[in-house]
This record gives sequence, structure tokens and C-alpha cells, in this order.
Amino acid sequence: MQTAPSQSLDRALLACGVATAPVFYLIAALQLGLRPGYDIRTQPISFLAFGELGWIQVANFLVTGTLALASAIGLRRALRGERGSAGPILAGLYGLGMIGAGLFGPDPLPAPGQAPQMSVTGALHMVAFLISFLSLIAACFVLARRFSAVGKRGWAIYSIATAMLAPALVAVGMANPSWAGVIVGAAGLVLFGWFSLVAYEIRGEHSASPAFPPQQASAA
Repeated sequence: MQTAPSQSLDRALLACGVATAPVFYLIAALQLGLRPGYDIRTQPISFLAFGELGWIQVANFLVTGTLALASAIGLRRALRGERGSAGPILAGLYGLGMIGAGLFGPDPLPAPGQAPQMSVTGALHMVAFLISFLSLIAACFVLARRFSAVGKRGWAIYSIATAMLAPALVAVGMANPSWAGVIVGAAGLVLFGWFSLVAYEIRGEHSASPAFPPQQASAA
């Protein structure tokens, strides 16, 4: 049985996971008013890393990734001995991918009539973001089994639905370049938002468990 300080640490680490999606999308949204040349309809959120204010989006990736890494530790502690033990590993890969996406910037879109070219840095950015995205999709399936095992059928269905919807939205975005930025951004919101909500749910489970075993009544 955990002590109160240990339980408080777990709750704080899981709170970092709760914050990942709100922090990432709030900072991205706030930048829209500062970047008049940025077009969310056709450009991915990663493109906010260009220009003099690009450091804000770079910091956004780094902060979000760090929060995800902290939450992976919290999940590892909270799910010890349960099904879904791969979930914390996948959460850690999500965090590492976000940090990598911040360290390595994307390639700009090619000019009209120009063939697209990919630099080493741009390739690393794409790989890093794919690691984050695919790790969370895998986590959806892993934690769906865990939720099913503990009788939380609604959370299991939500997890599977998220794993199906997010890549479907990416495919739709790729087929509609005039709105690709919005659609792919929505795919990320669906997936990142799922992770934040799952962290909130598991944090609530952890908070409900007693920090100390109940005292046995003394014999009369």
C-alpha cells in the first residue's frame, strides 16, 4: 500500500498527462493571432515553428513532450501489476517524439511548380511526430484491454474509437490539401485529447484508493 507522499507524487505526475493536450493546443491557438502569415487551413501546426516567433512553437513541443514523459512515469507507477503495462512505455515514446519534433524543424512547403524536397532535419521531424502519433494509437489498444479488464467498457470503446478515428482524419486531410491543416490538427486533438482524458481517469482511480490500509478494529 502506498504512503500519502507517494500517492501525491503519482497524482502530480498523472496531472502532467492531463495537461498535455490543453497546453499544446492552447499555445498553438494563442499563436494564431500573432502570426498573420500563417494559414491553419493548409499548414500544419508544426509550421508555427518558422519565423522570428517560431521559438514559441518549438518550446510548445518541448514542454508537451516533457509533460508526457512525466506522465509516463506516473502511469508506470499507477498501473504496476495491472494489464496495460506497455501503456507507460508508449506514453514515453509519445513524449520523446514530441521533444524530437521540437528539436528538428519541419521543411517548408515547396513553391508552386517546385518539386518537394526533404532535408535530414525535416525527415527527423516527420519521424519524431510519427513516433508520437503511432505510439498513442498503439496505447489506445493497450489501454482499451486494461479498461475492459477492470469493467470500464465505455472507456474501452472510446479508446478503440479514437484509434480508428485519428488515422482516418489524417487520411481525409491528405486527400483534401485545401483544409489539410485543420483536419490533421483535429486528428491530433482527438488523439492527444484521449491521452489527457485517460490520464485524468487513471489519476481519479489512484486518488480513490486509500493511502494506508484500513486499521483493523481492536478486539474488545
